[in-house]
Amino acid sequence: MTQIETSQSDYETTASAVQEKTKLRRHFRRPDMIFFLICTVVTIDTIGAVSSRGAQGFTWLVFLGIFFFLPYGLSIAELGSAFPQEGGPYVWTRLAFGRPLAAVNAVIYWISNPIWVGGTLTIVSFAALQEFFGFSGGDWKYVYALAFIWFTIGTAIVSLQYGKWVPTLGAWARGAVLAFFVFSVILYAAKHGVHGFGGHAFLPTYAIFIAVVPVLIFNYAGLEVPSAAGDEMTNPQRDVPSSVLRSGIATMLAYGIPILAIVIVLPVSQLSGLTGFLDAIKTVFTVYGGHVSADGTATLTGAGLILGRVGAVVFIFALASAGATWIMGADRAEAVASFDGGGPRILGSFSARFGTPVGMNLLSGIVATVLMIGAFQITGGNSSRYFAAVLGLTISTTTISYLFIFPALVKLRYSRPDVDRPYRVPGGMAGAWICSLVPTFWALVATVFLLWPGLGVNWFGAGGNPNDSLAFLSFSHERLQYELSQILPLAVIIVVGVVFYLLGRKTRQQVVTEPIAPVNAPVGDAG
Repeated sequence: MTQIETSQSDYETTASAVQEKTKLRRHFRRPDMIFFLICTVVTIDTIGAVSSRGAQGFTWLVFLGIFFFLPYGLSIAELGSAFPQEGGPYVWTRLAFGRPLAAVNAVIYWISNPIWVGGTLTIVSFAALQEFFGFSGGDWKYVYALAFIWFTIGTAIVSLQYGKWVPTLGAWARGAVLAFFVFSVILYAAKHGVHGFGGHAFLPTYAIFIAVVPVLIFNYAGLEVPSAAGDEMTNPQRDVPSSVLRSGIATMLAYGIPILAIVIVLPVSQLSGLTGFLDAIKTVFTVYGGHVSADGTATLTGAGLILGRVGAVVFIFALASAGATWIMGADRAEAVASFDGGGPRILGSFSARFGTPVGMNLLSGIVATVLMIGAFQITGGNSSRYFAAVLGLTISTTTISYLFIFPALVKLRYSRPDVDRPYRVPGGMAGAWICSLVPTFWALVATVFLLWPGLGVNWFGAGGNPNDSLAFLSFSHERLQYELSQILPLAVIIVVGVVFYLLGRKTRQQVVTEPIAPVNAPVGDAG
């Protein structure tokens, strides 16, 4: 293939890319992006997993907010405004490291989302039904799971002009659930007191560090997701930095206040990764009607039960909206990879009617559905083990993809220095290196600790047993079973990425060039 790039302001793409981009519509404005980001990053399904680590969960939340989330946000603000094409993370990786690596990485980035939707989101939402409605399951759990999964897919399929309202409502739903929960905690504390612990409980330890870091990295992930719809933004050069900053502040508050409230209200022994947040809601809502037994079990009655059920419905919608936003972004990134020659051409087709990658959306729905059915069958109803295994795989695929997305910032500073950067990470090249390497380091740490839980707990004479960490994952001293649940799927995903790249060979032969930062003229019909 002939290299025909003529300047740093252009990049090589395909005729298919030019064709598909004519179907896009600019419906994405700054307020939409802020709500979209809040809905994407504030993933309330993992609040229980962080809270189950006690006061240290809050300590590490603040620590990583400063030393991961901040440099991560600064890097995305620059990348998203300087390189605002459709496909976002795929395009940045492609420009920095080439199409083959970017194509495989796009598959890893994409597939974490149908795994998440069909796995952790579905099981947490089902747990909410069980907790507050007494839903027993049986064959009906499959009906419910299918409805949950395909609601998220349907939201991604419809035009962004309409689909963006689900993330907007989802952001408000998060605010409503978390604000009312915190208010209820205050009432509960005034009536019953709080779970006491001294300041020493916040002191960090290595054992909790290696257990909670992967979940916290995942909690903070997602700032790049809206940039996957770069050509659908009205003004990405202006709006991306502003949206990242504002949503970042909201995210810190949305995680920090509820998690601190949970660890104050409930002893760690009463919290689990699966239902920790739901347990806390149920306990504090007893102030409106109900009681807590001696063993810590909460029972809601009267107004408490009504409010609990309303809260559960809003909670479930918040989970579904989170899944929808990630599917919208990740499917677009993989669709762009496909019409750029990094995957099967059919997956890079956008609907002329909706301006969305319907083929990719349907594939995500199928993957999520197959995973959900298979997991229900394999686990035999062990929801905690199912939750832990799928959450681990979801996080590891996300953090592995970040190992190549984050370094793109500093690489593009060197390889594309003349590209206009409406926002630049402060501190010159030193700042760019910091904001590339620090998030990459934490992504690597999270990946390693996910693939081998308990790594290093017996270092420095601490005398710990690495296998003890598996108890938190419902794989108590079952190292082989856990490792197989993580490594085998990762190997399959990488193979799929390579196959996808090989299938894009014909598309790659149709070479054209395109400007990196096109003039902000409407794409297609904005109506």
